[in-house]
Amino acid sequence: MAGIQANGVGSGIDINSLVSQLVAAERAPQERRLGRAQAGVDSQISALGSLRGSLSSLQSSLSSIRTESAFRARKAEVSDPAAISATATSTAATGSYEIEVLQLASAQRLASAAFAGGPTAEVGTGTLTVTIGGNAFSVVIDAARSSVAGIRDAINAATDNTGVQATVIQAVDGARLVLSSTRPGAGGAMRVTQSGGDGSLAALVYDPGVATSLAQLAPARDASVRIEGFTVASPTNGLSGAIEGVTLNLLEAAPGTTLKVTVAPDSAQSTDRIRKFVADYNAAIGTVAALRRFDPATRSAGPLLGDSLLQGIESRLRAELSRPTPGVADGYASLAAIGIRTAADGKLTIDEGRLAAAVSADYDAVGRMFGAAGGLAARLYAAVDAPLQSGGSLSTRTTDLQASRRGIEREREALERRMVAVEKRYRAQFVAMDNLLSQLQSTGNYLSQQLAALPKPRQD
Repeated sequence: MAGIQANGVGSGIDINSLVSQLVAAERAPQERRLGRAQAGVDSQISALGSLRGSLSSLQSSLSSIRTESAFRARKAEVSDPAAISATATSTAATGSYEIEVLQLASAQRLASAAFAGGPTAEVGTGTLTVTIGGNAFSVVIDAARSSVAGIRDAINAATDNTGVQATVIQAVDGARLVLSSTRPGAGGAMRVTQSGGDGSLAALVYDPGVATSLAQLAPARDASVRIEGFTVASPTNGLSGAIEGVTLNLLEAAPGTTLKVTVAPDSAQSTDRIRKFVADYNAAIGTVAALRRFDPATRSAGPLLGDSLLQGIESRLRAELSRPTPGVADGYASLAAIGIRTAADGKLTIDEGRLAAAVSADYDAVGRMFGAAGGLAARLYAAVDAPLQSGGSLSTRTTDLQASRRGIEREREALERRMVAVEKRYRAQFVAMDNLLSQLQSTGNYLSQQLAALPKPRQD
């Protein structure tokens, strides 16, 4: 009688493989469900991020035209760019101004006599006191810092230095210590005195009316200009406030020469801002269309198809776009009036010729259409700003989706714990079965041995 055959211990079944397959089969439906749920949530989070990005870009372009002052840019042109440059803000009144640059502002610079021994030449010891703009600081010059270079370093390292930069110039006749005020204009004038020590620091004194060992290379001087016949002074060569909304940068003094600064509307900049608004609006509408798309041939849909949040944002943008601006002449009250129309796909198109004509004919009216209190840009900005705010609909929806995603992760963790328990149960069952089969095999083998040992019957 043949014995019970088994491969290996017990049943010979690959328990690990069998348990893994059973656990995987039980896990698969839940894993697929959670995968679909997570993919949907992730897709919506990504879609809201794309929508937020396009609306933020639109909001940025609207910022440059949502007020009349922001829209109505000004440019300043000068008759001699080598002598003066100018910039203008929207508050500048248009017109021309006659300007005469009498003198440029300068920061005072003082230089010592030449020290033939170069930067290491000994000057002396004592205390140097430098006063600039009514503020003074003192530097103690001891034997370790008594050279030209040492005095330079001591001045620059002074913690209470009020605005003096020291340098050493090596000329053919020796080294010179140069002190430069960091404050331009008459208010940056320096006074240098010395006390104590061996008295040799007298070579670095500059005290007008008392002693002036240092030579003045450049005076402490305010800029002086004549604007429309009135004299204006400035400690720097940049003048702002003399002409409201205009900043002048003086480049060259030309007493007796009259220059002209002309302030005019910067229609080119404003037109570029309008083009930027149109481009960003079209990008936002394109994003909306992509998020709510549906392809009947493939039955594929955008991640926000039928979403009320998306529909609400799109509806408000379209509604504000079509409303005319109250209080503006009929020829300038709407986008269509200045050559910007809505195409069949909801995007805007620009008739460049008509837009240029409208801006040229009445620049301020175009500015009011966009930037008045109830103007198009202001209304669209409000429509875009509401969902973008921290407590707005986009933020709230994103927060809810992130909470859903965390819930899915918790379900995954629970599923994993459950599968661990299922695997443990299956393994215990198969091990018990394997043990039972092992016992049956042992019993069968014993019986086979016993039967084989029985005496065979004799054959008579």
